[in-house]
Amino acid sequence: MKIISSQEKYRTPIFWITEDYAVDPSGFEIRRDIVRHRGSAVMMAVDENKRILLVRQFRLPAGRKMWEIPAGRLDEGETPLQAARRELREETGLRARKWRRLISFYPSPGFLSEKMHVFVATGLTHGEAEPMEDEKIESRWFTAAELGEWIRAGKIQDGKTIVAFLAWQRWTS
Repeated sequence: MKIISSQEKYRTPIFWITEDYAVDPSGFEIRRDIVRHRGSAVMMAVDENKRILLVRQFRLPAGRKMWEIPAGRLDEGETPLQAARRELREETGLRARKWRRLISFYPSPGFLSEKMHVFVATGLTHGEAEPMEDEKIESRWFTAAELGEWIRAGKIQDGKTIVAFLAWQRWTS
């Protein structure tokens, strides 16, 4: 696939939208509006008892509060691991001595360029959270059995949380 043109249509501090035209080797043409995003770091904090930390906050696009594992966007020039360390500290006050990259994935590749990088954080120490002004975050520790049951029951509907938990279960089994 060869990109013929890409024109920016809209920009915010978090994402931008481009209108792209491409052609494949057979001459088939594609036009897409693409939401561009630097990417996200997703942190699965696991304590010494193998409990997993979830945060709950109101998600305006979903119209409700949702339980999910902590995550945040990569700042310009930041690596996924640097963003993971920063976001875990900001959202939860936790710091981790050990980090392991678990999986990376595209949550909605049909129109979104965002790539999510999931890390497992262990060896946790507690500190003071530093949420953004527009973030009101609750947190709670879940056992793996409880989190799995909440996912099966539809109480957890956040995709990155489901992907991270299933990958972590596979990795730890």
